[in-house]
Amino acid sequence: MTTIDVDLTELPNLTPQKFYPLYWNESRYMVLMGGGGSGKSVFITQKIVTRMLNETGHRFLVLRKVAKTLRESVFAEIKKTIYRWGVQDLFTIPKGATSELHITCVNGNEILFAGLDDVEKLKSISGVTSVWIEEASEISTEDYRQLDIRMRGKSRNYKQMMISFNPIDINHWLKKEFFDQKKPNAVTKHSTYLDNPFLPDEDKAVLEAFKHSDPYFYQVYCLGEWGVLGKTIFPKQIVSERIAYLRNRQPLKRGYFYYDHDDTKVLDESIKWVDDSAGAITIYEDTKPNLPYVLGGDTAGEGSDNFTGHIINNTTGNQAAVLKQQYDEIDYARQMYCLAKYYNTALVGIEVNFSTYPLRKFEEWKYPKLYVREVQDSYTHKLEKRFGFLTGKITRPLIIANLVTIVKESVHLINDIPTLEEMLTFVKNENGRAEAQDGAHDDLLMGLAITYQIRDQQSYGHEMTEKFDLSKLPEDLREDYWNAPADKRPYLLKKWGLVKAG
Repeated sequence: MTTIDVDLTELPNLTPQKFYPLYWNESRYMVLMGGGGSGKSVFITQKIVTRMLNETGHRFLVLRKVAKTLRESVFAEIKKTIYRWGVQDLFTIPKGATSELHITCVNGNEILFAGLDDVEKLKSISGVTSVWIEEASEISTEDYRQLDIRMRGKSRNYKQMMISFNPIDINHWLKKEFFDQKKPNAVTKHSTYLDNPFLPDEDKAVLEAFKHSDPYFYQVYCLGEWGVLGKTIFPKQIVSERIAYLRNRQPLKRGYFYYDHDDTKVLDESIKWVDDSAGAITIYEDTKPNLPYVLGGDTAGEGSDNFTGHIINNTTGNQAAVLKQQYDEIDYARQMYCLAKYYNTALVGIEVNFSTYPLRKFEEWKYPKLYVREVQDSYTHKLEKRFGFLTGKITRPLIIANLVTIVKESVHLINDIPTLEEMLTFVKNENGRAEAQDGAHDDLLMGLAITYQIRDQQSYGHEMTEKFDLSKLPEDLREDYWNAPADKRPYLLKKWGLVKAG
């Protein structure tokens, strides 16, 4: 029996802390997404070598899309780790520029290398116990499915598919498979060069230079944010920067509302919040006493399968909470009702294009604050008042333009990454209509646009006024301030740059 003389207790000194806990992760899928220089590929080589030394019965399969790229990338990186750790005597590593790529350990473990373009070689490989797909953004969904099926070698140890990539396209199947929803038995990790203490200073300087020379490139290729292909309606650099800022910030809480109900309505006294990491409601700002809030909703329809809702603090404009879920309409109506009551009986405006059911339930429950729109009667031509928001030829471009302005001028108000990500896939089609790209959604985006649009029917409150000493105002501005309507005064202070929202 060969003695293994590598001291594995030194792993914390060899591996960025971001990845260190993943040495013990046994999920079937380990997905590492991030920017250049983050150390994700180096960590995977370290985990493979560690498992090669400590376990038996392995046939690791290491892949890239094109076979000719293997020798100078993944093969070279694994070889480098073996020599850096001083365990080269325990491995047989082929030499020469044309030798077959195949590494074996004295305990019988193997590492096989193949390109997905080398079909015949792939057919001959069997008994695979774990897989590493490097630059996985290059491969197709079908490639991934086939590899998942092939990972069925006999081993007493866990099987794991390790996936590493730089996120170049927000519409990529990898995002839908692993990031848009929690996939069972999968762990994901986002990393950047800032997480890698072993990156040489000169390499770090090269990456940081892009902050000024090409800010969008810096967001995607250095900070590992999802890239955008095509021209977006929303400013992609501003949106990407906001996503990067929010990436390491956790929401206040996540969960849903518990409630009792009778045959007619939700019982207000029964409503209570329940923490649940898989809940449909995300809270970014908890309700504040006596402040006014607005709740806008977008019902599922026209290619959408999600009901959404957004709460904004109407004094500051801050996005306070988000609801997104596939619901029965009655469940959606009840959760929206609870959310509105939780936020000081918020003004509620729910889209009525595809379904009036949720709004009709609010009316039935005698909810006191519903958004009202004016509609001209087709027969009498008189203006009538109706509840709910109707997204039409006039209102749709208007609410989208308003949200674009908010993003350009006050993107700090938006706290929800999934909402921001929808902005990166919202484009003009060939007819000039703004819409989500094929395979993408705009449920959250349109819900937020509705919420900001209806806020004028809610009071604005005075939170910002209370934080500012009016004696600091110049005399002419002080006069303008007192001549303005009370609910507009806080926004004058913001306009003049004398206070910050929130």
